[in-house]
Amino acid sequence: MVTTPGSSEGVPLYRRIVQELQAAILRNEYVPGKPFISQREVCDRYGVSTATAVRALNEMVNLGILERHRGRGTFVAEQQPKAAAPVERAGAAIACILFGLGSGHVSQMLRGVEARCKELGYRLFLSNSEASAEHELAALHRAKEDGVNGVVLFPVEGSSNALAIEELRQSGIPLVMVDRYLPEIASGVVTADNFGIGYQITAELIGQGHQRIAALWDEIDCTSVRDRFTGHKQALSAHRLPQDSELSVLRSYQKMAPAARRQHLSSLLDSSEPPTALLCAHGYVLATVMQDLREIDPGLLERVALASMDDVAPFDIVPFITAAAALPSKEMGYRAVSLLEETVSAHEHPRARHIVLPIEVRHGRKD
Repeated sequence: MVTTPGSSEGVPLYRRIVQELQAAILRNEYVPGKPFISQREVCDRYGVSTATAVRALNEMVNLGILERHRGRGTFVAEQQPKAAAPVERAGAAIACILFGLGSGHVSQMLRGVEARCKELGYRLFLSNSEASAEHELAALHRAKEDGVNGVVLFPVEGSSNALAIEELRQSGIPLVMVDRYLPEIASGVVTADNFGIGYQITAELIGQGHQRIAALWDEIDCTSVRDRFTGHKQALSAHRLPQDSELSVLRSYQKMAPAARRQHLSSLLDSSEPPTALLCAHGYVLATVMQDLREIDPGLLERVALASMDDVAPFDIVPFITAAAALPSKEMGYRAVSLLEETVSAHEHPRARHIVLPIEVRHGRKD
């Protein structure tokens, strides 16, 4: 059952807003002595009425978190009171359904989820879908049976569980997708700027003089990959480079059998116009490519530039690449729970929000 703001089972909505804003101040997101956000910004951020926003800000003034200066506005107090204790919610819990728990990216996402759940006073039920649509479906059913307050979902590739997700939401349990999303479901979403990843890493290679770039993929049936692919193609188009049907194609390299992978890579590199750069979907693909290049001809590692669309890898890939995108993994998990809390706390079903977090390009070797 979803806790209703202001009910005897939960905490009034304005107090939840106070706790979230105080936590943001203590994380140094707002600087003491500087102007604080307005009541209109509180309304927009949390989807609440002006009365609720005013009540929350007044409470923060009464607690000494904020100060009002006549004719100047509301400011963050120089001396902050101790943080309020986490919300006590009897039996309140969030289900988090992930896969790839051994990777640094997913581990960091989980850390963000755990940190925000702790701040908000939620228990966390973790399920590993093991990249299986069947396991994902079982975890969704389990979340519904457990009566959790909400679900954070990292959807598996080609997920066929849209109906189960919609049934979960219709039963009153909100859901937020993280890292990727299902376009047919109008839920909250928190992702990295995957289009920007594809565009910026490709543009970086082009700026280094590479005009023949082969893109090598792993998963292909998910929005994060398709957005990266679109960004990659857009960068080629913006720099007036042709989209070669053998180089710029959404085909899984990682899932080929080893012999087939090496044959495919050899044929690309032995062609009349071979690629001078290999752009890998992520660090695990790059690790596989490096292994395959060693098998084909170790000298290729020095002659072909390597880039990765993110820094997710079984080891530190930066020394081996010309560029890679650093994912805001922990922030993605943290913001997913925050977005879920907005939905849980809302008086009415809010408009689904899609939050896109910026990425940072890391540079490695350029020889």
